[in-house]
Amino acid sequence: MPKYLLMDKAELNEEYKKLSDTYAEYKAQGLSLNMARGKPGEEQLNISNDMLYTITPETVFQTADCPDCRNYGGLTGIQEARQLFADMLGVHEKNVFIGGNSSLNMMFDTIACMMEQGNSGEKPWNQQGTIKFLCPAPGYDRHFGVTQYFGIEMITVPMTENGPDMDVVEKLVADDASIKGIWCVPKYSNPQGITYSDETVKRFAALKPAAKDFRIMWDNAYIIHDINDTPDSLLNIFDEVKKTGNEDMVFEFCSTSKITFPGAGVAALAASETNLEILKKRYNFQTIGYDKINMLRHVNYFKNLDGILAHMQKHRAILEPRFNMVTDMLEKELSGLGVASWTKPNGGYFVSVDVLDGCAKRVVELCKKAGVELTGAGATYPYGNDPKDSNIRVAPTYPPVEELQKAMEIFCVCVKLAAIEKIGK
Repeated sequence: MPKYLLMDKAELNEEYKKLSDTYAEYKAQGLSLNMARGKPGEEQLNISNDMLYTITPETVFQTADCPDCRNYGGLTGIQEARQLFADMLGVHEKNVFIGGNSSLNMMFDTIACMMEQGNSGEKPWNQQGTIKFLCPAPGYDRHFGVTQYFGIEMITVPMTENGPDMDVVEKLVADDASIKGIWCVPKYSNPQGITYSDETVKRFAALKPAAKDFRIMWDNAYIIHDINDTPDSLLNIFDEVKKTGNEDMVFEFCSTSKITFPGAGVAALAASETNLEILKKRYNFQTIGYDKINMLRHVNYFKNLDGILAHMQKHRAILEPRFNMVTDMLEKELSGLGVASWTKPNGGYFVSVDVLDGCAKRVVELCKKAGVELTGAGATYPYGNDPKDSNIRVAPTYPPVEELQKAMEIFCVCVKLAAIEKIGK
């Protein structure tokens, strides 16, 4: 099939009519298919059900540092859970703080703490006038939402195949003391599935910000979420900041939300001892301790990091065919037309599709009318403003396989329709 950009008007009109007829058939089916968010599907949730039975009337609730997990106390989490996450993140157990079920909640609290308490001997951010955050984009919409909630000005940083454009990052943080941080999803980034190169991680560790209280929000959400035999490798940021003396510059986050149950997982953060002491001052007033029974449930089920990694192979068996279906469909239906490009990640939860400039909103609109829900166009950019109106995040995990295939068929038709409308039928 020739590229749409090379077709004459008559050819485009003929193609548009065929696609419109197909689209009308899909609309008439009254479908309701969801590819909007990176939610585990039911099949994934089921593989963790046995964890619910690790707490029984015979369970011993005493741990190494907690006399009774059913009672108050244990602000930073039980030692066994801290060690489990420390092994996952490649840090020391003393640098880990266990929270509730949401790493996003811990990120929100960390920003709130910097806003109200300050860090590195500096005034709280809310007393410093205008403050700014760097936001690599395409990126995670909820990061941008947290930043906007606190009234922090967002500055878009372009993504490259190796991570954020570090030339831009280094210059901005060195020149402007009002820039207080940057959001990062360093492995299998949301939505592109990019893993930061070793050079990128080293350059982050060696940053020389004008602001003493500049912080890297290292959201390692997909640290062990590989989906094929060629997984990406990510350099350990904490190993690197030790070499540069920037240990206080990084907050790292992760959770079991996409390992066990998103609504009942365990979240954790890793930070320097100095940063943890600052956070503890806040948490001491906020909680007497998070759900230690849930921490114990996870520890009893996984035992150690090897147990988690074995569990992730079960997720891979479910997800790999779904991701292959998505990328194979894109290749089959859109390759060679000159109307879209897409990523083929080795892990994570998303496939990022770039359609013709000015077409993303139209594609999402067409999909919605045909019963396919996608993440809103623009959501992957600060303030919901994709300057090219081209990026669309596809989430293959939630729909059943047969629904995913149908949704991708409709998606590809909508990409073609929007492209012809843009080119001029």
